[in-house]
Amino acid sequence: MATPDAEIIVDDPTAPADNSPPVLLTRTVDVITSLLLLGLAALFCFDNWRTGIAWETDGPQPGYFPFYLGVILAGASLYGLANCLLTRTSPAHIFLTRDQLRRVLQVFVPTLLFCLLTQWLGLYVASFLLIAGFMRLIGRIALWKSLLTAFLFAIVMFVTFDVAFDVIMPKGPLEAAFGY
Repeated sequence: MATPDAEIIVDDPTAPADNSPPVLLTRTVDVITSLLLLGLAALFCFDNWRTGIAWETDGPQPGYFPFYLGVILAGASLYGLANCLLTRTSPAHIFLTRDQLRRVLQVFVPTLLFCLLTQWLGLYVASFLLIAGFMRLIGRIALWKSLLTAFLFAIVMFVTFDVAFDVIMPKGPLEAAFGY
């Protein structure tokens, strides 16, 4: 069977533009990540040093092994930081463009709101809003399809977790109105 030499290319009409201005360079992200990991390693080492890192007659103290894991993490972070700061790359590599950031925020912000709304509205109502919102705003799916899908998903989740398996999930005022 012969294979065609032609390549099939599918264009995404919502893909970020190639000429979008950069927001972050790879070097900046590498430095920030190394510094955050170094701070985490310092906290990790301090906390385990506080609980004890010595070797007792009956074995190691509780912080012995975690402390040295923190030291290894600190060493790796310092190596990464030194590597970023001492080596110069000729062209600046773009890590994130403005259009890419917009697309990331289109997912991040609703997900963050979902986590916050779950505390007040309960898991099922927040899930309904998240799914309906994603389908309508990002997927551009008809409103009735978005609402129906989100409603059915919330009902299936409720029946599965609360009725069938009796798992305690975060509930809000709507569930309380129905006696759950």
